[in-house]
Amino acid sequence: MTQLTRRSALVAGAALPLFAIRTRPASAAEFSYKYANNSPLTHPLTVRTMEAAARVKEKTSGRVEIQVFPNNQLGSDTDMLSQLRSGALELFTLSGLILSTLVPVASINGIGFAFKDYGQVWPAMDGALGAHVRAEIAKRGLYAFAKQYDNGYRQITSSSKPIKSPEDLSGFKIRVPPSPLWTSMFKAFGAAPTSINFAETYSALQTKIVDGQENPLAIIEAAKLYEVQKYLTVTNHMWDGFWFLANKKAWEALPENLRGIVESEFNTSALAEREDIFKLNTSLRGALEGKGLQFFDADAALFRAALKKAGFYAEWKEKYGAEAWKILEDSVGGLA
Repeated sequence: MTQLTRRSALVAGAALPLFAIRTRPASAAEFSYKYANNSPLTHPLTVRTMEAAARVKEKTSGRVEIQVFPNNQLGSDTDMLSQLRSGALELFTLSGLILSTLVPVASINGIGFAFKDYGQVWPAMDGALGAHVRAEIAKRGLYAFAKQYDNGYRQITSSSKPIKSPEDLSGFKIRVPPSPLWTSMFKAFGAAPTSINFAETYSALQTKIVDGQENPLAIIEAAKLYEVQKYLTVTNHMWDGFWFLANKKAWEALPENLRGIVESEFNTSALAEREDIFKLNTSLRGALEGKGLQFFDADAALFRAALKKAGFYAEWKEKYGAEAWKILEDSVGGLA
């Protein structure tokens, strides 16, 4: 488990000779924190957060050292969320849709086919909708940084058949993250969703526990899911981002000036990572086709109409409440 270390100088007293004053070693950080994520080492999230950690160490003159543990090294998403809440882990990036198991409204950005493009996403998440979610996160003993990292629009892959219409999802065994919203949406299509942590997704596809999954192209490529999937449908059915979260007690243990440096550097990296993901998700189609994935383009209007007919939007409007739903619709237009 992580231990928060504060090694400050021990000053005996004014009468003691100078050589009696003990100071911490120059190489030892005053604050040593762990940051974890579920993304591979080569994913932009890991690359950019490692850069931020290095800048934090430099700009705090070594007072703050952040160790980066990517690719589920410290456990599954749910394991790491538990560690974050207990204080065993100080920093963690997590999809709002999975965070919704603790903060229900955190999944609102993932409402199926809500955001048409990034022109709607970032004004909402950097603005009123994001602020609403951050306030709810704060009530659970966590602190969310102002800027989300991008996970991208999600696409559906399959090993058994291409998904060209809502009807193709009927009875389809699909892996979804452990989040009520994902399960609800695919059940509305008549699919058979199974909640599986990301760390077990490759093996679940390989052993045919499920026939398909859904993720952004950057994740599909980085996790080599093309090795166990044959078809990919560009549905853009959900936009998903990572909240950069801190354990509240660990965060408040940092002096205010150090908190400012840490958040500023990780927010700066979030903006760079957004550009990385956008470029990747617009260039990876050719690369994944070259690795054997067959691509199909979906008609989003058909899928959106199917969700509305199934009562999906009306159900989630009631669950999130009128205030949160109004903030969402102010950004994306009418849904329910």
